[in-house]
Amino acid sequence: MTQSDSNEAGVTVCVILARGGSKGVPGKNLRPVGGVSLIGRAVRAGCQAPSVTATYVSTDDAAIAAEAALHGAGIIDRPAELAGDTATSESGWLHALQVIRQTHPRVARMVFLQCTSPFTTGADIEACIAAMDARGADCALSVIEDHSFLWGYDEAGFGRGINHDETQQRQRRQDLPPSFRESGAIYVVDAEAFERTGQRFCGTVAVCPVDHPPLEIDTLQDFALCSMIAQAGGQPGIDPARLDRVRAVVMDFDGVHTDNLVLTDQNGVETVRTSRGDGMGIEIMRKAGRWKMMILSKEQNPVVLARARKLKLEVFHSVEDKVGALDAWLAEHGFGWDELLYVGNDVNDLGPIGKAGLSACPSDAHPSVLGVADWVLPLPGGQGALRAMSDALMARVG
Repeated sequence: MTQSDSNEAGVTVCVILARGGSKGVPGKNLRPVGGVSLIGRAVRAGCQAPSVTATYVSTDDAAIAAEAALHGAGIIDRPAELAGDTATSESGWLHALQVIRQTHPRVARMVFLQCTSPFTTGADIEACIAAMDARGADCALSVIEDHSFLWGYDEAGFGRGINHDETQQRQRRQDLPPSFRESGAIYVVDAEAFERTGQRFCGTVAVCPVDHPPLEIDTLQDFALCSMIAQAGGQPGIDPARLDRVRAVVMDFDGVHTDNLVLTDQNGVETVRTSRGDGMGIEIMRKAGRWKMMILSKEQNPVVLARARKLKLEVFHSVEDKVGALDAWLAEHGFGWDELLYVGNDVNDLGPIGKAGLSACPSDAHPSVLGVADWVLPLPGGQGALRAMSDALMARVG
C-alpha cells in the first residue's frame, strides 16, 4: 500500500481533503463502509492507481490523520482557515500543492478524490488520467451516464422538457442524446493550469464514464445503503485482472475461519465458532475446481483439523514459518507467489501478506494487517468474510 517518493519530473499526486467537522453526519470520514473507513477507502484507491506517485490527505483532525497514515497516505496539516464550512475545496488543494512541492517540486498532475464516493477504485483513477491524456485536455472528471428525462420550467412556470420534447411521441430512454452527470468522485488537473486559474475546471475538459454505484454519502441512510452494497460482494475494489490471476487460496484459521474467540471448558478443551455461510462459500469454490485451497495455521489444535476435514481442505497446522511452508507448498503444486491469494488477520500473517500476489483480511483484522492488505473483506472473521471473498471470486468465473 506504499508509494514512491521519487522527485522525477512529471509525477502525479493524489490529494484527499478530509476535515474533522461534519454537521450532517458527525465523524463521517472515519465511519466504515464494508469494514473500511471512508478516508481509508479513498486512500487505498489512490495508492492502487499505478500512475499515482504519492497519495496525500489534507486534514485538521488527528484521528483522520492517523487513519489515513495507516492506509498509506502522507499527511498535510490543513490550516483552520481552510477547514471551515465556507472554505472551498480549491483553496485546500492549492495549499496542498505548495506543501507537496517540497517533496515533489515538479508535480505535473493532481488527482482530487472525494471521500464521500466509497466505491472509487485505482482503475477508475487510471481511466480518468488516460482520458485526460488521450484528449490532450487540461483536466478530467469522472461521470456517470444518465438516461433520465430532464425537466425544467418555461416562462409561465409550466414543466418543459430539457433533453426531450414533451410535445412529441415519448422517446425510449436509450434514444435520448448521450448525457452524463458528475459522479463527484474523481477530478484530475494539470497542476500548472490549476494553479494559474484556481479552478478544478482549468481549461479543456475530458469526461470519463465510470461504472460504480452512483452514490455519494451525505446521510446515515446513504451509509446503510453503501454498506449493503459492499457486503453483497459486488464491489471488492480490486482490479478484476488481479482476481482473475488467482489460482491458489491459502487462509489462516483463527480470526479468518473463526471470530477469533475461543471457549475453554474446565478440562482445557477449546471450541470455536465458524460460519455456515463461509463454509458454503468455500464449498462453492471447491466444486468450481478453479482454485487450490489450503488452511495454514500457527495453532496446533484438533478443531483446525476437524474444520478442514469438514470443508474437505488441505491443512497445515502448528506452522511457525508460514513463508517457508508456502514456498514449499506453492512449488509442489506448480504455482508462483503472484498466483496466490493469502487471507490473514494478525501479525504472524504479515510475511505471506507481503509476498502474495493478492492479500486479503477480514474487516476486524489487526490494524497492522488492515494497513497493508490489498483487499479488506467487508465482514469480520468467522462472520461472512470468506463468503464475501468467495462471492467476488465466483463472480469472475461467469
